[in-house]
Amino acid sequence: MTSHSKFGAETTATEVTKAFSDQIKGLTVLITGANPNGIGGSTVMAIAQHAPACIVISGRTQEKLDTMVKDLNTSFPEVQIVPAIVDLSSQRSVREAAAEISKAVEAIDVVINNAGVMAIPEREISEDGFEMHLATNHIGHFLLTNLLMDKIRLAAIKRPGVTRIVNVSSVGFDLSAFRFQDYNFDGHPVGEDEVGLPGPLVAYSLPTERVDHYMSLIAYGQSKTANVLFITYLAKHLAGYGISSFVIHPGAIQTELGRHLTPTTLAEIASAIPGWKTRDQGAATSVVAAFDPALRYHSGAYLIDCQISSAPAYATDPEKAEKLWKLTESFVGQEFKL
Repeated sequence: MTSHSKFGAETTATEVTKAFSDQIKGLTVLITGANPNGIGGSTVMAIAQHAPACIVISGRTQEKLDTMVKDLNTSFPEVQIVPAIVDLSSQRSVREAAAEISKAVEAIDVVINNAGVMAIPEREISEDGFEMHLATNHIGHFLLTNLLMDKIRLAAIKRPGVTRIVNVSSVGFDLSAFRFQDYNFDGHPVGEDEVGLPGPLVAYSLPTERVDHYMSLIAYGQSKTANVLFITYLAKHLAGYGISSFVIHPGAIQTELGRHLTPTTLAEIASAIPGWKTRDQGAATSVVAAFDPALRYHSGAYLIDCQISSAPAYATDPEKAEKLWKLTESFVGQEFKL
């Protein structure tokens, strides 16, 4: 249970952070994808209102980061702002950003892995050789979080029970289990339990065309399932450190995440899916997961509309989580012992 049962789909991050103001004060918070035009930017601004000690904001674009820094420094001059350029699809960039962040802060109380890409129309391969949704949405966050784990553990020692890791996933996980046999969409055979689940695509008039074994929203769905499996593993292995881990669905929000969708597709989605949210509403569930003290004993939970819900079994299976962890370690060429 969360501490505010009345919070729901229409609740804003501004309302949530006001409720948890005492929990936010003095913390150091890292947020990826701090885009002023997305829910990351709304998350940052809502948190900054309540006197955190430091907010680390990361993004791919210097111009957008500069805009965020300027807005934050103007409105909240007492809050230390640490900007970090990072391209999550590039392991080199992630390692450089992690090193910069480690030098800038002593400890990190809350990590909100918010950045992501969606519906890239044609298969793109990252500089490290991975399908772009997988590289950006999962591998980059996996690497960044683990490279900063010493800072996260230190925060947990100083403030037991406060430290959180939050992954922004999506009900997009309904589109695909993790494709262990063909995660790069090379056309390798996959088991029945790994085949994409196109039913939701048809139900919501989403694109269903395949291009050389690749379907953009199945690739997106796989990466969102990976977000949940990552949290499933962290929740199990970090419990002894007093670190809680959560995964959330922010809701349907009109942001730059959908920039690869055509206007026609966007219009079809808008008419098919009820309850579209503002960016402030879309950021609400992230901050509930990050700061609600009632969630301390519910590590591993999936939240939607500010309340605990349930994710598909294939996304929360501990054996699959272990398998993905080891596979991702091989992707980044480094083992991480928790």
